[in-house]
Amino acid sequence: MKTLKNTLLVIGILLLTSQNSTAQDNITAPKYSQSNKGKFFVSWGGNRDTYSKSDITFTGDNYNFTLRDVKAEDKPKGWHIDYINPTRLTIPQTNLKIGYFINDKYYVAVGVDHMKYVMTQNQFVNVDGYISLNPNDPGAYHNGLYQNQPKQATWDFLMFEHTNGLNYVFAEFGRRDDISHLFKITNTDVFQINITGGAGGGVLYPKTNTTLLLKPRYDEFHVSGYGISATAGLNLTFFKHFFIQGDLKGGFINMSDIRTTNNSADRASQHFWFGQSIISFGSIFRI
Repeated sequence: MKTLKNTLLVIGILLLTSQNSTAQDNITAPKYSQSNKGKFFVSWGGNRDTYSKSDITFTGDNYNFTLRDVKAEDKPKGWHIDYINPTRLTIPQTNLKIGYFINDKYYVAVGVDHMKYVMTQNQFVNVDGYISLNPNDPGAYHNGLYQNQPKQATWDFLMFEHTNGLNYVFAEFGRRDDISHLFKITNTDVFQINITGGAGGGVLYPKTNTTLLLKPRYDEFHVSGYGISATAGLNLTFFKHFFIQGDLKGGFINMSDIRTTNNSADRASQHFWFGQSIISFGSIFRI
């Protein structure tokens, strides 16, 4: 009888152990892509830009005038090796962003949008104000009192570019949502579709290339103002760690302190709306 009891006890233990092992086998390990909390991400890409018209005011010794409704455009490089050439990264229009997920959906990030802003040369603009340079100055033949007077923006009057560049250095708070289930994607560790959105703000740190009234240009980086922005995008993540993302970004830029010449008294100011379309490549990971 004792032997029978011991046998039954052993069988019972084996059955319980087997059931527990089977139950554990049936539990699916959570996918890496199901949780974002604690992950870092970094992305690098390129952009195309559009700008609203803006009034640009120029002040300095013996002049103070405003150009009305100035048109500008970007300066695209196209598909080029300069995007990945460390010695020429400031030549194309680029975007860098580094972020951290504080929970599964929300992240904080910092970044630099390297845009390019080029005033359309030879356009006609209305001018208000005055120019009263010393008669010996090369640009003195533009002297006069201007009252909403049309004038052509020729090279000897004004060349105005933020081409190295219109650098928007920002901080951003955003959100990412997995919408893979809408496309019946079950293994998001292989392929995942997300939508993203965020809002941010920061400073403008341009290197402005300006030739104003034939004066020597100022060619240094300078904090010139601030910007605010909002973005929305589509993120495609592959094999848990690599992604391609497309974003539409827009915002407002106010540059109240633009250096224009070697004379520190010479300044310009402007404000305008901007829009970007961005394609970037990146990685998401835990440390």
